[in-house]
Amino acid sequence: MTTSKTDGHDLRHLVSESPRIMVVDGSKLVRRLIGDVLRKELPAVEVVACAGLAEARAALEEAPVDLVTTALVLPDGDGLQLARVVRRAAAQRYVPVIVVSGDAQGHLESRRFTEDVTDYFDKANGHQALATFIRGYVMPEAIPGAHVLYVEDSRTVALATRRMLQSHGMEVTHVISAEDALDWLREWRGSDVAPGADLLLTDVYLKGELSGRDLLQAVRQEFGYGKRRLPVLVMTGDDNRVNQMGLLRDGANDLVLKPIEERLLVTKALFQLRLARMGRASGHA
Repeated sequence: MTTSKTDGHDLRHLVSESPRIMVVDGSKLVRRLIGDVLRKELPAVEVVACAGLAEARAALEEAPVDLVTTALVLPDGDGLQLARVVRRAAAQRYVPVIVVSGDAQGHLESRRFTEDVTDYFDKANGHQALATFIRGYVMPEAIPGAHVLYVEDSRTVALATRRMLQSHGMEVTHVISAEDALDWLREWRGSDVAPGADLLLTDVYLKGELSGRDLLQAVRQEFGYGKRRLPVLVMTGDDNRVNQMGLLRDGANDLVLKPIEERLLVTKALFQLRLARMGRASGHA
């Protein structure tokens, strides 16, 4: 969902220690709430609050920003228009644009977001989770003990992706087929630490009889693991919107589009890991 490319090895240095984050929403209350949790989560942050498209344009002309959050519907436009404005203003700079919406999942499943939108966030997760999500973009931090079950049949791709994840503190178990992943999950089923991994990352097209989509369906149906119990990120180079919608409706937490951009992959992985831990802590696993 992004057109920007970055060298992921410099991930921790892509923004300043005092990030400037633009929050665009027609509701003054929502702007204040998001601003408050951001200042709590990122004490050095400068929050630029804008009520709509016109104010955001003016603010972007005054000074660059490191990240933008926007409501989908604005008093004088919409978040997709704003995303285009940000892209033009940023030129070659990497500026994540995150749409915050109560219907984010519906837009994601119907693939209505444009390439100018970097990511989405569902309001149902709450403002604290949003702050954690944003922190993952501007100040990514490792999650001690996080374990990823990774399914990829290309050893070259697997080596590069494992290095991306491991460089951010994630433990990775790599298998080459959906069948191997299912065997691995079955070994852990019924144990005190089931499902045995904190996140499943899988390619769609795999060697063997089963695809990544078959694996996803088994995780949700045969094992009965919900999105918080075992988050699933699906990597795909298929730009067919119907196929993408099908993966999300089958229970994928999110998609990572190929070619893989390290910053986006790591941010999505860390966010799903943190969200799952928040869910388990609150009893919603």
